[in-house]
Amino acid sequence: MAVQAIYEKGILKLSEDVNIKDGTTVKVIIIPLDTELEKNDPVDILQGIAQLPLQGKTNDFSGVDHDSILYS
Repeated sequence: MAVQAIYEKGILKLSEDVNIKDGTTVKVIIIPLDTELEKNDPVDILQGIAQLPLQGKTNDFSGVDHDSILYS
């Protein structure tokens, strides 16, 4: 889950509500939006990778054939 927040006086104020129970421990990764990282948001990159097909649709090669092709 990626949520924008504003840091004021030592407190992160979330820009939207999150659906987690009070007292839940979470890990926070802070990426200031005024940096180069904003253009390459890791969450967007990982979501793009997750949407890639496991095997190409136009190529007959399959990862299953890996060993037989390399070692024959």
